[in-house]
Amino acid sequence: MKNLIISILTLFIVNLIQAQEFKGLDKSPLDMIEFPENRGEKKWARILYSRPQLKGRAYESLVPNGKIWRMGANESTELTLFIPMKVSGTTIDAGSYTMYAIPSEGQMTLIINKATHVWGAYSYNKDLDVTRVSVPTTKADDSLEAFSMIFKKSGDSEIDLHFGWGKFRGMLKFTL
Repeated sequence: MKNLIISILTLFIVNLIQAQEFKGLDKSPLDMIEFPENRGEKKWARILYSRPQLKGRAYESLVPNGKIWRMGANESTELTLFIPMKVSGTTIDAGSYTMYAIPSEGQMTLIINKATHVWGAYSYNKDLDVTRVSVPTTKADDSLEAFSMIFKKSGDSEIDLHFGWGKFRGMLKFTL
């Protein structure tokens, strides 16, 4: 009986010690952008996305033309609109959505989809698309190691979502 109690205590202590170990840093850390950025101001939009790194790889090998892309890594990029907004003439209600993209030469089709909490683009369902917008892409002189997004105000009732990775850059306009 004494050996049984010692064995149980030993297993308990070993499990307790192992529970204190932390995993390493995420290779594609989660990031969040909001507009406006200032605390206390009423938010228009927020995006949660993971930021994959190039690590010597070519952008085109990671995001091939004609293939659906989750606009980041890990879970699909999540767009939350706190107020109704328009994207290329389509009104999108306040709420949460996923964003996908289909790159092609010189442009990218951006997709706002009703699905939420989706891992990658593996279960992407075209029937849940709210809108698809084709935007031009450009090549920059400088290279971004990590996939990056930022909102910038472009008018009294407009914000632009700028995004890029490697040397590719793109922009999607949101209007009140």
